[in-house]
Amino acid sequence: MKKVYLDNAATTPIAENVLEDMYGKFKNNFGNASTLYSFGRDAHTILENSRHIIANSINANDDEIVFTSGGTESDNTAIMQIANSRKNLGNHIITTSIEHEAVLKPLEFLEKNGFKVTYLPVDEHGNISLEDLKANLDDETILVSIMYGNNEVGSLMPIHEIGELLKNHQAVFHTDAVQAYGLCDIDVKRDYIDLLSTSAHKINGPKMVGFLYRKTGIDFPSFIKGGDQEEKRRAGTENVPAISGFATAVSNLTDEHKKVLNQRFYDFKKHIQQAFTENNIEFAINGQISFHDNLQHVFNLWIKGVSTYLMQTNLDLDGVAVSAGSACTAGSIEPSHVLTAMFGSDSNRIDESIRVSFGQYTTIEEVDAFINSTVKIVKRLRK
Repeated sequence: MKKVYLDNAATTPIAENVLEDMYGKFKNNFGNASTLYSFGRDAHTILENSRHIIANSINANDDEIVFTSGGTESDNTAIMQIANSRKNLGNHIITTSIEHEAVLKPLEFLEKNGFKVTYLPVDEHGNISLEDLKANLDDETILVSIMYGNNEVGSLMPIHEIGELLKNHQAVFHTDAVQAYGLCDIDVKRDYIDLLSTSAHKINGPKMVGFLYRKTGIDFPSFIKGGDQEEKRRAGTENVPAISGFATAVSNLTDEHKKVLNQRFYDFKKHIQQAFTENNIEFAINGQISFHDNLQHVFNLWIKGVSTYLMQTNLDLDGVAVSAGSACTAGSIEPSHVLTAMFGSDSNRIDESIRVSFGQYTTIEEVDAFINSTVKIVKRLRK
């Protein structure tokens, strides 16, 4: 049985040229980038070349890229350090009700320590209202943290408009771009973004490496205490081979390649939608299928009358991997907080939805295998 992987929003298989690049660096460039002799200088050159490639990908300056262990560390650093360094200016933070746990958990911690957090609601498509944001913004607001694109339903936030709104406000603008980076046209200068989080393993790079874009002038001490690496902004010896692999993964995603991938993913969605309709599968889309308003690789489906657990289990028995939502809460018995925010706690969608997510190696044959398995499973279960 050939296995079909359709959970690329959770993680992606590492690209072959990324693997080759990392292997070469692990074997031949093992020096500590902070040392002064030739081994260290060679490693430092690789580090800074990688930083330059990655900075260019979001129109940032090289010295605004801080390498981290991934999206969770980047989110925690941005939120915790801004809150603690700016508490003399206020104690109010604004976010959304559908953020990733890497944003929600540190905010919950801050609430227990005297900070006030406003969680903006979303509509049935997973979108916030800019008017809600404006209404909640006040003189005490020191941070606005709103994700670029949602990891469960794919809704894209009005990042440019938020940046415009905040550019003359004391609040720092942070966005979790872990799902959007590599597929969306991100420009931190155009969109007035102050802090931005990413993770390499979402774009066919290695796990446990990412970066935090930190705009020049946004100052706070290192979240991790230790040495003076990353210009004293992130302690810990840099994983140069993984960072080099990250840069290779970024280089793979040219503007033209991103356009091709987004169109392909959109076509996959339409293909699934048409096939389900033709086979009389009762379903609805959680979010939107618009080409411009959603992350194209994320597709959240309500299969009416079939529990998420049964659907996932039966698909897995057929060798097809999909998810119920965020992989970071895979062992949780709690319902999706994203679908709950969109449809209410009593909606059947919460217990009858699956997330399908595509990657650059996903084929139409794999999508057809998912369709065929789903149709077979649904018809069998409904008997």
